[in-house]
Amino acid sequence: MRHVRLLLAGILGTSMISVISTTGAVAHAASTPSLTTCKTLINTQEYAKGTLTVATDSPGYTPWFVNNKPSNGQGYESAVVYAIAAKLGVTRKNVKWVVEPFDSSYVPGHKKFDFDINEISYTADRAKAVTFSVSYYNVNQSIVSLKTNPIVTKHTPAELKTYLYGDQIGTTGLAFINSFIKPTRSPRVYSTLADAVLALQTKQIDAIIIDTPSGQYMATAQVVNAKQQPIGDQVGQFPSVGEHYGLLFQKGNPLANCVNVAINAITASGQLKALQTKWLGIYNHVPTLKP
Repeated sequence: MRHVRLLLAGILGTSMISVISTTGAVAHAASTPSLTTCKTLINTQEYAKGTLTVATDSPGYTPWFVNNKPSNGQGYESAVVYAIAAKLGVTRKNVKWVVEPFDSSYVPGHKKFDFDINEISYTADRAKAVTFSVSYYNVNQSIVSLKTNPIVTKHTPAELKTYLYGDQIGTTGLAFINSFIKPTRSPRVYSTLADAVLALQTKQIDAIIIDTPSGQYMATAQVVNAKQQPIGDQVGQFPSVGEHYGLLFQKGNPLANCVNVAINAITASGQLKALQTKWLGIYNHVPTLKP
């Protein structure tokens, strides 16, 4: 991976808007329950009593899931779910996975699951309609392009504005393009990430902005030619703007309080960091785009 540098004064000097939260603040209950209390409460709070119902999109991509099978415990998000479940006294067999499209997850209203885990970033706008947990992963955005695209070597702030970007609807990658890069041409918006990848492969767009672990996998395994040879390049990652992933609950779901207790417990014990090292470590060795 080539070392790259980028002057971000013009980009990061921009005022933060509600699309990406600088603080990642999440509302907490006045009284935090104990893990022991949570183990007794969870059966009364689950969507389907006796079962922890967890949603995610399909397909589920590496490194968040492996072989598009969330229930196998492999991949960072799958492993995090089972670590949370164990803290709350939920056995592996009592975790049920269901499908929820990404752009439907943060729509207000009744949810047919306990929480959704799908690289969903906390934003102030989304939090008006749903409840988020505390962070289970702090996020940096990165640039993915073709190896042959000029953006690989030409990416000053002024140059970044000249490219045509594309991204999935509703993502914080798309928000980052509009809020920080501010290109001269409006980015193309796609219904799915797969559609955006196809547009990149066929040179309809110059680049995609996506979280660093997903971007590394995308560049090496998803952006391929007709012979399935990798043709992608992860140009580099941007400094953090305070973005993080949270589990998504129906607005006001009291279960979020106990899930936060479980996340805080696996964070304090070092288990969450260990899972990040195991499943995301190889995806994070990406040059930071900085002055």
